[in-house]
Amino acid sequence: MPTAPDGVRPDSVPPAVVEAADLLAEAARTGTPCPPVRTLFDGGGDLETAYAVQRLNVRRGLDAGRRIAGRKIGLTSEAVQRQLGVDRPDFGALFADMAVPDGGEVPAGRLLQPKVEAEVALVLARDLPDRDCTADDVLNAVDFALPALEIVDSRIAGWDISLVDTVADNASCGLYVLGTTPVPLAGLDLATVAMTMTRDGETVSEGTGAACLGSPLNAAVWLASALAERGDPLRAGDLVLTGALGPMVPVAPGDVFEARVGGLGSVRVGFAAGAADREGGRA
Repeated sequence: MPTAPDGVRPDSVPPAVVEAADLLAEAARTGTPCPPVRTLFDGGGDLETAYAVQRLNVRRGLDAGRRIAGRKIGLTSEAVQRQLGVDRPDFGALFADMAVPDGGEVPAGRLLQPKVEAEVALVLARDLPDRDCTADDVLNAVDFALPALEIVDSRIAGWDISLVDTVADNASCGLYVLGTTPVPLAGLDLATVAMTMTRDGETVSEGTGAACLGSPLNAAVWLASALAERGDPLRAGDLVLTGALGPMVPVAPGDVFEARVGGLGSVRVGFAAGAADREGGRA
């Protein structure tokens, strides 16, 4: 019998939630994308139903011995929202085994249909337990910032996603890459940092901190409040990927991506031959 989310008895989880979680888990296991899970729910489902699916698979991961390293905020950029046809942020869990070293290579077959986006990552030194979190609260809680690449992935075939689909699919989490030089936030205006991301040396995405809910700091405030409201607040030591600074870019086998973020430095990742399939990669 599947494990229920957050201590909920298995027999109290709606069957459609279990079915959606099973479909997504099987897609991840087999490397074969599944149909949109929204079709399992009346009216396409709602946000709380989608988060119930996400929690169920996160709990299954924890029960299997995986460890949560932090959270990601998704859909913070208007450009990315337009790409995916959604209109609000979401969040997902980052497992420690999703990390790829700076300059590392994603093995062939690790992901289904990956895309890359550049972000600001924050690492916390203090808890953020308040539902009415403020920017000052986040500034006081952050230990340091890093440049980051998030490699998003969808278990939904063809990225045919609604907000319900991506939330259920753990906010389309895939992998992440962090820079190696911690930078304190003192004197750094995250709203104005400039980002340039290249693929094989050619610029493919540009943006600034303002593209991320006006500032990555705003995104972190939103996340901290949302998680505290749900009784699962951000804690000291957590990693937060604050959201895209520019449009995401599809991956093809052999690609090498590098992002430079003003004041934070650079971060780089490569993809082995066969690491992206035709559905997720470039034509």
